[in-house]
Amino acid sequence: MLGPTCRFYPTCSEYAYQAVSRYGLLKGSWMSLKRILRCHPFNPGGIDPVP
Repeated sequence: MLGPTCRFYPTCSEYAYQAVSRYGLLKGSWMSLKRILRCHPFNPGGIDPVP
């Protein structure tokens, strides 16, 4: 119906998976939460890999 609507690459769920895999549950979850909070209409999005 709406089609793909993710503003970022990789998607937030893939970002969360990579962050938790790389940094562990606590830091990876924190990084994922910060990423999700950046997802709003005023952020242009783009490529945002896990550091």
